[in-house]
Formats: sequence, C-alpha cells, structure tokens
Amino acid sequence: MRKGIRAAKGVTLGAVVSAWALAIGPAPQGAAAQTLTMGVGAPVTSLDPHYHQLSPNNAVADMIFEKLTHTDGQARLQPGLATEWRAVAPTVWEFKLRAGVRFHNGSAFTAEDVAFTLQRLPNVPNSPSSFAIYARSIQRVEIVDPLTIRFHTAAPYPLLPLDMFNVRIIDAETHANATTEGFNSGQLAVGTGPWRVVQHRSGDRIEFERNDTYWGDAPAFQRVSYRMVTNDAARTAALLAGDLDFIDQVPTSDLARLRGDQRLAISETVGLRLIFLGLDHARGENENSPHITDNDGRPLGRNPLKDVRVRRALNMAIDREAITQRIMEGAATPTAQFLPPGTFSHVPDLRPTRFDPDGARRLLAEAGYPNGFRIQLNSPNDRYINDARIAQAIGQMWTRIGVRTAVEAQTWATFIGRASRAEYSAHLIGWGSDPDASHPMRNIIASPSRERGWGASNRGRYANPAFDAALERSLRELDEPTRERMLMDIQRMAAEDVAIIPLHIQTNIWAMRRTLQHTARADELTRAQDVRPATMR
Repeated sequence: MRKGIRAAKGVTLGAVVSAWALAIGPAPQGAAAQTLTMGVGAPVTSLDPHYHQLSPNNAVADMIFEKLTHTDGQARLQPGLATEWRAVAPTVWEFKLRAGVRFHNGSAFTAEDVAFTLQRLPNVPNSPSSFAIYARSIQRVEIVDPLTIRFHTAAPYPLLPLDMFNVRIIDAETHANATTEGFNSGQLAVGTGPWRVVQHRSGDRIEFERNDTYWGDAPAFQRVSYRMVTNDAARTAALLAGDLDFIDQVPTSDLARLRGDQRLAISETVGLRLIFLGLDHARGENENSPHITDNDGRPLGRNPLKDVRVRRALNMAIDREAITQRIMEGAATPTAQFLPPGTFSHVPDLRPTRFDPDGARRLLAEAGYPNGFRIQLNSPNDRYINDARIAQAIGQMWTRIGVRTAVEAQTWATFIGRASRAEYSAHLIGWGSDPDASHPMRNIIASPSRERGWGASNRGRYANPAFDAALERSLRELDEPTRERMLMDIQRMAAEDVAIIPLHIQTNIWAMRRTLQHTARADELTRAQDVRPATMR
C-alpha cells in the first residue's frame, strides 16, 4: 500500500465575568491578532470523523478533514475533494478528484483514500451513531485512476453525491490501523483540512494551527483556540469580558442585550436543526415502558405509547407557539416536519399540530386512559438551546391533560448513552439534517437495520414496514420532481402515525466582536474557517 463555570441563583453577571476571566486567563500578548478564541456550547465527544454523527463533532471534523462534496452556508451542494461528479450509468456514479491535495503529514490524496474511508465506516467499534448509512448503497468501488473513482450501486441511487457530504476522507496509509482513541489523542487527527490539531483536551478545548499548505482559501487566523463552554451564562460573560472572540448557541435570554451592544455583532439564519420528542416504540403493546406507571406509581402492564391515539393526544397537548415565543424568544419556527420552508421536500400543507388540550383529553379517554397515567420525560440540559426549559414546559402541558409528567434533565454525555440504549419512555432530542427529508427519515424514523444502515439514531425504535417500503422506493427514483413528491407523501405518513413529535426548527445564532464577520450556516456547524476580520471581503 502506498503511503464550566455555573452561575448560581443570585450571582450577578459581573461576578460570572470575573470568575470566567480568572479561569480562562489573559490572552497572550501580541498573539491576539493572529489567534481566534471561540466558545462553543456543546461538547465535542470525539475527533474520530466516523465515530458519532453529532453536530459538534462534525463541525470540528470539518476543520481537520474534508469530504468529496461540501455545502455552502445555505446547504447547497458544492465541490470539495471532488471537482465534479456525474451518473455515467443508472447504477454508476463517477467522481473526479482534486489534484495536488495533501494530508497534513504530506501524504498525497488519491482515490485509494476514498475507497479505504468507505470501507472503514461500518467498522468503527462502539459507534453510538454510525456513518455506515452513507456507504450502504455502494456495492463496489472502482478506482479508475488515482484521481477518478466510480461507485457502483445495486439500483439507481440519486442521493450518492449528497451522502458523500457526510463522509470525511482519511489517509489509507496513516490510518490503516487507526482507533478512535488514536484520533482523540490528536496523533491521528490528520486530514486535508484547513486546520491542524496541536492539542486536544477532551471536554475542555482543542488548539489548532493553520494548515499553510491547504489547497483552498487560506484561513484568516494563524491559530484557533476552540473552547467548550457549555454553561450559557459563562459563555456570554466571556464574550462580554473579551476573553472569547466568538460564541455559538447564543442564549435567547441574552439575545436582546447582545444585539444592543455596539462592541458586538450577530450572525444568524434559519437552521436545519429539528427539536423533537422521541417516544418508546420498542416495548410492545402489552409490555411495561420503563418510565410509565398508573397514577399510583404501579406498572401499567402495557405501553400506552403504542396506541396512536395516545401519541396524538401528547402531540396536541403541546403549545408550540408558547414555547417559541416565551422560551425561545422568537428564535425558532414551530413545525410538524423535518425541514423549513424553501428546502427540497418541505411539505407546504403539513402545518404544526394545533394546540388542543380538550381534544387531547378526549383522545386519551378513547384510548382507555380517562384519568391519564404517569410518565417521565428525559432531556439533556447542556446540548440544545433551552433544552431543559422546553422539557419542563412540555411536562407542565402534559400534566394539564392528565398525563402527570416528571422531567429529568441530564448532561449530554449521560443522556445520549441512555437514549441510544432505548432506556427512556419519552425524550427530547434534536437532529441536524441534510437539505433532503430522506436524510432524517433514514436516520431517526426508519426501522433500525444494520444491513441497510438505517435507523442509526432511531432511539425510540419506531418501526413501520409500509414507511420503510415507501422510503426505499424514493431512494431509487432519479427524477427529482417525482422523488420530491414521494418524500412529501412519506412525511405525511410519518406525521399521521406520530412516529416522533416535532416541536420546532431552531434559528442558528452566533455572536462575536464587531471586528469579526461570520458566514452563518443553516447546518449550524461552528467552524473557524467561516470567521474572518470584518475588514476582509
């Protein structure tokens, strides 16, 4: 083979600023102009680009590694490590690769690296959310020459260029025996991207330096300090104190204040992040769901969530407008589907479920629960904007229709492990989509199947053979208008059966020093290459 600080009740913002300044330390003198210090609100759990489909991981992976296809800020597909692609036959896609690209260690990028990467995707041990789905359609890889590769599929497959947007390419030589631990150490975090890893302190920060041999546009900064500041108050305080240059996941409670601060600038766009509730479909109709009891705390002997009338009642009991306006302060769009208006396969007539608590009570009674039952709603408290507050609000709404709800909010690290093992009866979670409804449907609704690579993030274990069959048909349709109509119909099917309970689509908001400007991304990824001095055009 070739080659955080937590603000307690009563503590002032000024005190948090002072505490943060002591913790973070002063910026090195003379380095400020060449160093960008970023504060992100969600932890990066791995530097292995194929370990866990998680937006914070993907953002950092995009700084280190690259893909055959990229997307711009509005999620439109663009050339990446591939300069062009076309279907040379109904079941054959050909990609022309970019010449002159080298990995950080000097190794040349070729078609062999692409083939090696695709082989690795389904073989990453203990992956909590596998990337294997993006290689499932490929039956055979043909290396035509070092800069030409062909993918042979069993049937026509229109999504292959979009799938390649999710596959970050690694070096066949360097990573021949790579482990996730090796990537996390920083030693194997070697890609073709604009940034090199200097140091990785898990859960705390990643230090980068510019890749001066990068083939594309040179990043604006020599160094980046990418810091994980999961406490909202501490992140805002650090920006106001000048200890951070740039933050993401701007707390909605601070948004008005930051907009009015002349030292700062705001960057925002409607995102592709759906916040939704997953429900327990894993236990059968006559099985106990782990966190559901009767009103006296005794096991029910059945799983009420298997009854679509109960799922519809829970859906109708949620006041999405109240959540959007009072908790998200307008920084979200209520929804009943995966993607916002204007995107491919958005369904214009599929509107957010109307808030109807009386109708919800009637449905519960029809389903045999006139007095309701008890349920626990689980949520992270440090992953999505206002995640725990949203869960608390939903708990109160469900309690008002007789479904007495206890809310348990946990750190993301604890929450996601339990959710992946389907330990919850109901849970709040998010999904950042590609701009095609087949992407979230394959991942979070399709029946879990290792063979197909479907359902990798279907943590409620929803399974519907009719849904799967319809989705399968859409993935073989090459005519885009026809495929879009098919995807719309499939989304209506999922909504009718309440496979999940969609809540809203987040607005992506970043804040920074006024001396900076930022390309806002619909996919919400926070990447250093999207930040530059405001004077640059």
